[in-house]
Amino acid sequence: MATLDLVNVVKSFDETTILHGINLAVHDGEFVVFVGPSGCGKSTLLRVIAGLEAPSAGDICIDGNNVNTVSAAHRGCAMVFQSYALYPHMSVYDNMAFGLENLRLPKAQIESKVCGAAKLLRLEALLKRKPTQLSGGQRQRVAIGRAIVREPKVFLFDEPLSNLDAELRVSMRAEIRDLHARLKATMVYVTHDQVEAMTMADKIVVLRAGKIEQIGAPLDLYNRPANTFVAGFIGSPRMNFLPASILPHDAATAKAVPLPQGTHSIGLRPEHVQLDSQGLIRMQVSQVEQLGSSSLLHGTVGQNTPFEMVCTGQTQVSSGDTVGLALPLAHLHCFDKDGLRL
Repeated sequence: MATLDLVNVVKSFDETTILHGINLAVHDGEFVVFVGPSGCGKSTLLRVIAGLEAPSAGDICIDGNNVNTVSAAHRGCAMVFQSYALYPHMSVYDNMAFGLENLRLPKAQIESKVCGAAKLLRLEALLKRKPTQLSGGQRQRVAIGRAIVREPKVFLFDEPLSNLDAELRVSMRAEIRDLHARLKATMVYVTHDQVEAMTMADKIVVLRAGKIEQIGAPLDLYNRPANTFVAGFIGSPRMNFLPASILPHDAATAKAVPLPQGTHSIGLRPEHVQLDSQGLIRMQVSQVEQLGSSSLLHGTVGQNTPFEMVCTGQTQVSSGDTVGLALPLAHLHCFDKDGLRL
């Protein structure tokens, strides 16, 4: 277990700067998730923490010690990659023991560590199998076990579930979160999937173009996004954005909607919209997705602005219908012309 501090970390490749002065504090035992679109720098930042890339500027501190010049092998980090990177000719046991054997640890100590990790990950019955005899989820657990046996200060995960099918991703998310609760270890996890971020993180770091847009607990980012980028990235389906002018805000109007001064656009999550024949705005429905427990309506409002809403349960609304929408003021997000929250 350890703390991790990044202070003004910059990473450049030739003339191209990928990370622009990253500042972040990860507390002991915290599960932190880096999330953002492709190319935002999240994997590069993880590699800089691991020691696989050297920072161009700034400091990386683990447990208060600057590790900028410490090699990856001696930094106290263990990394789980998107690719399982298992040796196909070795058994599960040998794959997990390989790194410890290179450290020339006593055989009894290696066996104790491997068997302990195997029990933790429910791999005891698979120790003699080769990777080709395992499912994708089992292979990923072996890769995680290989990291556990090293007893690192910080676990680093680089999109470890992206090669798994949807159902397996859900179960593996729960397994990794449960593993974190049992190990009480410091973990940093990279993903482009905001659902993974929301369901797994103690703290989310939202990145865009090598800069941190917002840091906070999942529900803090969901309920109070700092700007339109975070608001649109966190939450599924994504938040609707409408020009403020679409709402009546003349005080003389009975249905006037009070908006903060400087409001340029408003945001509303699809799950917070309600069908109401007397609603403030009208939606032309173009498509209805019947999901059984809920229904997702796609369409346009105002001057052909795309809009989505989620109805609880099943709906009688069909494509081509025009419906009224109530917009609960308590769930309205207001942004200025620069996209910043008001």
